[in-house]
Amino acid sequence: MATEDDDRRSTDHHGHDVIDPLYVGIVTVSSSRAAAEDPDDPGGDTVQECFEAESHEVRERLLVRDDYSSIRTAVRGLVARRNIDVVVTTGGTGVTADDVSPEATSSLFERDLPGFGELFRSLSWDEIGTRAMASRATAGIAVDTPVFCLPGSTGACRTACEELIVPEAPHLAGLATRHHAGSNDHTLADYEEE
Repeated sequence: MATEDDDRRSTDHHGHDVIDPLYVGIVTVSSSRAAAEDPDDPGGDTVQECFEAESHEVRERLLVRDDYSSIRTAVRGLVARRNIDVVVTTGGTGVTADDVSPEATSSLFERDLPGFGELFRSLSWDEIGTRAMASRATAGIAVDTPVFCLPGSTGACRTACEELIVPEAPHLAGLATRHHAGSNDHTLADYEEE
């Protein structure tokens, strides 16, 4: 979706489209925290810290249970907003039966970003060895918005955000919305239909 204001859109020194600062939405996936209404959210806090350290702004944080419909609904609502440029989910990327974040988010993707998962697992290998293969971290573009699906651990969130997402997200958001730059032809209703 086009950004809410074009004054954040520019090009970098290579002439690539960028949006900076980014407006970010974070979805924490945790049935136990959602049931207890637990304000403690180390994964989401880490994601927020990483973006804010580079002067980006977190506009929305949501907490949902490990449930396909809840995750999909939360992400779908965020990518449909004009004031959200990037969405990051944390939690639910493992291999247990209730780890459905990759399926829920990727069902919204118009285009996959397989390189993200590959690079993330490569970096994770250096930190946790063979256990990296159990991560199903993924990313894609949904409603012209980059969406990243991360594990819930603070270490994984920090690695993904500092090494991959925060450095590249302004460019990805710029590219994903380039066809809308300077245009108000599309409305929110265009993206809410399914």
